[in-house]
Amino acid sequence: MSTTIASSPAMTSQRLALAALVLGAVMIGCSPIFVRVSEVGPLTTAFWRTGLAMLPLLAWLGASPAAAREDARPRRLADCFALVLPGLMLAGDLVAWHISLHMTSVANATLFANMAPIFVTLGGWLIFRTQITRVFLTGLALALAGIIILKGGPQTLGGGDIAGDMLAIGASVFYAGYILALGRLRSRYSTLTTMLWTTGSATIFMLPLALFFETGFWPVTLFGWTILLGLAWFTHAAGQGLIIFALAWLPPAFSSLTLLIQPVVATILAWALLSERIGFMQAAGGIVVLAGILLARKG
Repeated sequence: MSTTIASSPAMTSQRLALAALVLGAVMIGCSPIFVRVSEVGPLTTAFWRTGLAMLPLLAWLGASPAAAREDARPRRLADCFALVLPGLMLAGDLVAWHISLHMTSVANATLFANMAPIFVTLGGWLIFRTQITRVFLTGLALALAGIIILKGGPQTLGGGDIAGDMLAIGASVFYAGYILALGRLRSRYSTLTTMLWTTGSATIFMLPLALFFETGFWPVTLFGWTILLGLAWFTHAAGQGLIIFALAWLPPAFSSLTLLIQPVVATILAWALLSERIGFMQAAGGIVVLAGILLARKG
C-alpha cells in the first residue's frame, strides 16, 4: 500500500508529461499551415517566428529569480560561440523548411524534415565516432525506399517538386546539427538560457535574409499578425516548451516516437484546410518512411 501511495505522484507526473508531449507535438504539427497562409514570404515568416517568440521568453526571464538571470550570462567568448551555434543551425533549418513548404506538399516537407534523427546518428558517427548498427542501416534504407514510393516510383523522381523535397531533407540536416550542437549545452545551461540564446541568435541570422531576398516585411492586416503570433507563440514557444517539460519525465526514445505525430497532424490539416490530395502512393510511401525512421532510431 505504501509503495502505491509513494509511486502515485510520479505516475501522475508521467501522465501529465505524456499529455504535454502529445499536445506539444500536435501544436508543432500545425506550424506548416501557419507558414502556408502567412501574408509575408517564407524567409520573413521564419524571422517573425523566432523574433516574436522572444517576447514570452524575455517575460519568463524577467519573472525568474536573480540566480536564473545570472545563469543566462556566458562567462567566456567560447561560451558565446557554443550558445550561438545552435541558433545558426536552427536558422538554416527554418529557412530551408519554410521555403520547401512553398515548393512541395505540406506532407512531403514535414515528413522529410523529420528525418533529422538519421542525420543526427550519421553526424555522431562522423564527429564522435559513435557506432552505427545494422538496424540503423536497415532503417535508413527503408526510409530511402519510402521516399521513392512516396514520389510514385523511380520514374517520377524528376518531378517538379523534387527541389522542394530536397530542401526539406536539407532542413533535417540543419536540424540534426542543431540537436548535436545542443547536446553539449544542456548539461551546462538551463532550458531558459538555451532557448533565449538559440532563438535570439536564429532571429539575428534570419533578419538580413528576410530584408534582402523578400519584400513586404510587415504584415498589412490583423489576420497576418495573428498568423505570425500563432506560429511564434502557439507552435514555437508553447509547443517546444511542452515538449521540453515532457522530456524531464519520459524516456527520450519513447518521446521521439511520439513526436512523429507531427507529420501526421500536418498531413491531415493540409488535406482539410488546403485541399492537398493524399493518394495511395503518398500514404504508402509515408508509412514506409515513418517505419524507416522508427527503425533507425531503434538502432
